[in-house]
Amino acid sequence: MPDTLDPLSDRSCRMTDAYRTGIGVTEQLRAENSLISSVAESTIRTEYLDDGYPEWHPAPHSFLGMLRLLVYREITGDSYRALTRHQELAEPFGLNHVPDQSVLSRTWRNRFDDDVREFIRVAAHFVVKQVHDREFAAVTVRPKAEVVDEEKRSNEGDEVTGQEFTDEQIYRTTRLARDHGFDGFDSGRAGNATYDDTQFFELQTFMGMVGCGTPQGATRFRYRHGTDGSPHGDTHLRAVKQFEPDSLIDGFDVATDRLLSIIESKATFRRPVTAAIDITTVPYYGDVEGMPMVSGLSQDDRAFKFATLSIVGLNIPLILAVEPVRESSAWDENPSNQIHRVVRRLVTRAKEHVPIETVLCDREFDAKRVYQTLSNLGVNYLVPKRINSTEQEIIETIEADRQAVAVESASVHVEAGSHSMQFLYVPSTKGDGTTVFATNLRVGPNEAETFCRRYSSRWQIENEYKSIKGDFLAKTSSKDYRVRLFYFVFAVLLYNIWRLTDFLLKAGVDDEMEYAPVLTAGECIELVCSALIPPD
Repeated sequence: MPDTLDPLSDRSCRMTDAYRTGIGVTEQLRAENSLISSVAESTIRTEYLDDGYPEWHPAPHSFLGMLRLLVYREITGDSYRALTRHQELAEPFGLNHVPDQSVLSRTWRNRFDDDVREFIRVAAHFVVKQVHDREFAAVTVRPKAEVVDEEKRSNEGDEVTGQEFTDEQIYRTTRLARDHGFDGFDSGRAGNATYDDTQFFELQTFMGMVGCGTPQGATRFRYRHGTDGSPHGDTHLRAVKQFEPDSLIDGFDVATDRLLSIIESKATFRRPVTAAIDITTVPYYGDVEGMPMVSGLSQDDRAFKFATLSIVGLNIPLILAVEPVRESSAWDENPSNQIHRVVRRLVTRAKEHVPIETVLCDREFDAKRVYQTLSNLGVNYLVPKRINSTEQEIIETIEADRQAVAVESASVHVEAGSHSMQFLYVPSTKGDGTTVFATNLRVGPNEAETFCRRYSSRWQIENEYKSIKGDFLAKTSSKDYRVRLFYFVFAVLLYNIWRLTDFLLKAGVDDEMEYAPVLTAGECIELVCSALIPPD
C-alpha cells in the first residue's frame, strides 16, 4: 500500500473505513467481549465496497454477513474447513448458516474483488497487531508474525500471489508431489487384489480434504468417480489395517525422502536446518479398555499422542519425522514414557534426510536424558526450563541486582553420558518476568537474549498442527490404533504435499522462499477435490 493516498479517493475512504472497523473490533475485545461478538457488533461501512454478485444472483448469503465471516477468518487464520465446523458464527454474523468450504473459497476469489480483500486484510491485521502489542486476552487471534510476514511481502512488491497460477498449474504440481509421496507406502497386499494401494490413497486423500469419515467418504467418492474405481468403506478400512505401525512409519520416511528429492537441487537444504520437536493430541472419547495407545489423566482428558519433528525458520516448512507416543495411563500397564527415546528416533530419522544444526523443544522435553540424547546425536538444543526452587532463587538474585540477563554453567550426567551446558536467564517475550532456557552451546551474557529469540520460530509448528488437524485429517471413531495412526500419518503426508506444491510454485518465479504460502490449504483442497482422479 502506498505511503500516501489522495484523501478524496475511493481507496482512501475505503482504507479509512477498514481501520475504523479494526478499531471497533479492538475496542470490543478490550472490553473483554468474545471475538465473535466483537466482529458481529462492530460497524462495517460498505459504501466503497462492491458486491461481485449482481442482485439477481442466486447466492443466499448476504454480502455483509460474508464480509463479517471472512474478517473473522482473517483474524483467526482459520481454514475454510475449520469455519464450517462453527455454525454458531452464522446467527451473529447475519447468515442462515455457515456455507461449505467451496462456497467460502468462491466468495473470496470471485465475489470479493481486490478492493474488498484489501479491506478485510487491513481491518483484520490491525486487530491482530493491536491484540499482541497491547497484550490483552484474545486466545483465538492468530500470531502477529503471520500478518507481518504477509504485509512485508506485499510492501516489497512481491508479485508472487496465488492468482498468478492457473488451476491447471496448481493441479499438475500437486499431482507431481502426490505421486512422489504415495509411492513410499506398500500395504503388502496381493498383486491380484481388486484395488491397488493407490486407489485407497486416493480415497484417503478425498476423506481428509473434505473432512468426513470412512462410510460417508467412500459413498461420496464412489458417487463422484463410479463404483468401478473406488473401494467400499469396509474394504478401505481392511486395507488400512494391513499397514502395521512400524511399516507405516518406514513408509512415511520413504515418502519424505522422495518428496525432498524433488527439491534437492535447491540451496534451501544445503546448510544445516533448525528443527522443532513437539507433541500433538487427537482427542478420544470412547471406552479405554484394551486401548494402550490412549493417554490421559481423567475421564475427560483422553487422546492419542503423536510427536513430530519439523523444519522451522526460513526453509520450506516440512515435517520430517512422525512418532507415536505411548505412555503410562491408569487403564493400561505401559511403562512410564521415556520421552528421550522418542526424541532419539525422531532426530535419527530426520538426519537421514537433512543436516540438522539446532533442535527446539518445549517444556515437555525439559529433562536431562533429553539433553544428553540430543548431545549424543551431535545437534545443538534450545529448551525452555521449568521454573523450580533453584531457578527461582537465581531469578530473585538477578532482579535484586537489577540485571536483565544471566548465564549459569552446568553439566549433565546420566547413564548415557555427560556434557557441559548452560542455563540462560533472559527477559520473557510475553511480558514481565524471566524465562530460563537450557542449551549445550557456549553463549555469553551479551548474546543470550538474541540467541534465545531463535525459539520464537517454533510458532510455525503450532500452525502445522492446526492445518493438519483442520484441513487434512479424516474423521474416524475406530478403536483400532492402526487406523488412527494411518489417518494421522496420512494427514501429515498431505500437509507436506501441500507445502511442497507451494514450494514448487514459488520456485518457478523466485528463488527466495518464505514461510507464508502463496497457495492456501483451502485452495489446494478445492482444486484437488474437484479433479482428484483425472480422466484417462
